[in-house]
Amino acid sequence: MRTINWPSEVKDVFFAKGAQELPQVSYTPIDPAPVLEAVREARRLIVPSSSIDLWLERQADGLERAARMLANVGTPAFFEYSRQLYGEPTTPLRYFPHTPLELSQSICDTIDQLIRIEMDIAPPEYHTAEKVAGDIERAVQKHFGESAPKIELVDKLSANALATASTIRIRRNARFTDRDASQLLNHEAYIHVATSLNGRAQTDLPILAAGHPGTTRTQEGLAVFAELISGSMELDRMRRLADRVFAIQMAVDGADFLEVYRYFLERVGDRDQAFENARRVFRGGVITGGAPFTKDVVYLFGLLGVGNAIRTFFASGRSDCLKLLFCGKLDFLDIPALCELYEMGLCKAPRYLPPWVSDPRYLLALLTYSTFMNKMDMEPLLIVAQKLLEAAPVVKL
Repeated sequence: MRTINWPSEVKDVFFAKGAQELPQVSYTPIDPAPVLEAVREARRLIVPSSSIDLWLERQADGLERAARMLANVGTPAFFEYSRQLYGEPTTPLRYFPHTPLELSQSICDTIDQLIRIEMDIAPPEYHTAEKVAGDIERAVQKHFGESAPKIELVDKLSANALATASTIRIRRNARFTDRDASQLLNHEAYIHVATSLNGRAQTDLPILAAGHPGTTRTQEGLAVFAELISGSMELDRMRRLADRVFAIQMAVDGADFLEVYRYFLERVGDRDQAFENARRVFRGGVITGGAPFTKDVVYLFGLLGVGNAIRTFFASGRSDCLKLLFCGKLDFLDIPALCELYEMGLCKAPRYLPPWVSDPRYLLALLTYSTFMNKMDMEPLLIVAQKLLEAAPVVKL
């Protein structure tokens, strides 16, 4: 991601000019030759006749396409490789006839129906970055011990918080709700930090320590699933993930940075957040439109894939596969190969697991309930409910 990052001055200049001109961004493309040569040599050793070989072939494909994508930053070719790696809003989901764009629209339609229901929800309480940093530091120290990432407060950051395996940086002037802080802990620390540390421990499979575009869908899907299963998710977060898909499609259809920025400004009402949201769409791509960065398609796509993978693990009596999801940076389609590698003693069991996996009682209850409910046809029940309530006045409690 360092190759496609924007310097902080880009935003300063954009607002200094009244947010009326396209940002001026330049990139330094990487030289893909060393990666392509290494992948070429590795492929010579792969004979695609087993699940392990097929897994290695997928790793090679992902690394090669990523290198070619970063060699073409700022050009339409960047988008072509991006859509191959991450998908795009109008590409049907694997094993499902629906597209991320349709999924996003369904989410927003459902949210619109829900918010019409008058519910007495108190406005969230906001906390300072200092308080959130202290809470997260205590939580990661308890969870990771001596391997806990450092928590740093910084003055400049493109987002409210950013995490690596060793550090979680939090912008000093950011404000967080209780759900924001919980999302940060469950998404960044319990998933991204954990899979990084577990991957680093794989001495025989060091590729599990390094995430690449081929693993992004599952990694982000796991992280969003963690928000849901931990009770950290809320409707606003779901809408934000859907809005990213809509914005990518706008850019694919030709919208430039200014148009997408104004779309987000109308949605969030905050110019800094609108800029950062639009930046996510155009980083590495073409500012004038037509060729965006499609990575943000994977959040909802990955959530659906991971959720269904976990459900099918349990439904097929293979709950053993759940913990393997956390042994490093991987795609859930890698599980058959990792099962074989574990039996061979080459893949180590993950040391760090999120709380909902270490103690899976709630997850098991939820999976049992969802499996039961998915076997029911809701249409007859909906008809009964509509007839039952058609004469009942709406009450305000």
